[in-house]
Amino acid sequence: MGALSHIRVLDLSRVLAGPWCTQMLADLGADVIKIERPGAGDDTRQWGPPFVTGSESKGFGESTYFLGANRGKRSVTVNLADPQGQALIREMAAVSDVVVENFKVGALVRYGLDYPTLKAINPRIVYCSITGFGQDGPYADRAGYDFMIQGMGGLMSITGESEETEGAGPQKVGVAMADIVTGLYCASAIQAALIHREKSGEGQFIDMALLDCQIAVLANQAMMYLAAGEVPERMGNAHPNIVPYQVFATQDGHLILAVGNDGQFKRLCDLLGRSELATDERFAKNKDRVAHRSEIVRILSAIFHERTTDQWLSIIEAQGIPCGRINRIDQALNDEQVAHRKMRTQVKHQSLGALDVLTSPMHLSATPPKVLRAPPMLGEHTEEVLSELLRRSDADLAALRSAGVI
Repeated sequence: MGALSHIRVLDLSRVLAGPWCTQMLADLGADVIKIERPGAGDDTRQWGPPFVTGSESKGFGESTYFLGANRGKRSVTVNLADPQGQALIREMAAVSDVVVENFKVGALVRYGLDYPTLKAINPRIVYCSITGFGQDGPYADRAGYDFMIQGMGGLMSITGESEETEGAGPQKVGVAMADIVTGLYCASAIQAALIHREKSGEGQFIDMALLDCQIAVLANQAMMYLAAGEVPERMGNAHPNIVPYQVFATQDGHLILAVGNDGQFKRLCDLLGRSELATDERFAKNKDRVAHRSEIVRILSAIFHERTTDQWLSIIEAQGIPCGRINRIDQALNDEQVAHRKMRTQVKHQSLGALDVLTSPMHLSATPPKVLRAPPMLGEHTEEVLSELLRRSDADLAALRSAGVI
């Protein structure tokens, strides 16, 4: 039994932040019911190529984007624009524990699916609303997307090669980081609200904003400005506070070196046959190396270019100095450590058959996360859920389908 196997989540969200949150809850055992538009579904079902086709594929097939954010869920198609569809959602909310939605501020009021309405039906409901900028403030009515938020939230200003590098400019992160961290914060907030409900018997409203979450994960870079008045800049693969902590070119590729303290730096210098660098007043302490970054990086760059990446890794790793290679996605997913930690598994998809998916990185000794279902096909569980939760008969379901409600 998963830690959340007693929890039912009504997922009205789409794209990534909300689905990432509910996927995490599903991994932990929650029954996540994903509500989708009849005939279209989550926007990301059309985000491709690539698409994967199977025995029951229609149109393009299954998008890899959708498959990556919706494992473990049940898909139910309901037309929210239809009053009967809205009534179905209210009935499901009455027997659910959590609602997650990412509509624009106030958009669900006209459907009677806003928090005050659902709270009146089910006072124990935990209602998580995800928007770009939150429920209030000067930007509340704006639409917010990950790319925009990475820019507005400062992340792009510190991502990419330095200003001195020819052709350099701000860069977004290679995955939708603002969406993903928002999803993670949402899952944590929802579980906190559920714990509060155990004590109080009451649910609550959770107001989550992509911009807030992006600001929150600026971490040490934000503190450089808040505490020291320094505005961080792009530094490529270098670290603003630690040296040497970056990528170095080798004879046949690249090496990541992450020297975290002066003891590691001394061992590195001994290994390289340059022990004098560790006693040089310019480099002996990390603060000195930061002040003389260009000089020590120039010296180390020349040394690391003399051997291959594998040769350096065998030498440096043996001395406990953090280092590593830069893997492609296929290399990372097939790494022996990744395999040992069971970070990928196989599930049975209704159309695609055996499907490899990622797993949760949370290793709990008593209630480990599990991938219990493949990402669902559009409307795969509509009849199952409505008959199970709402006791709808076959005749009722046929009438609802005929009317375009489901």
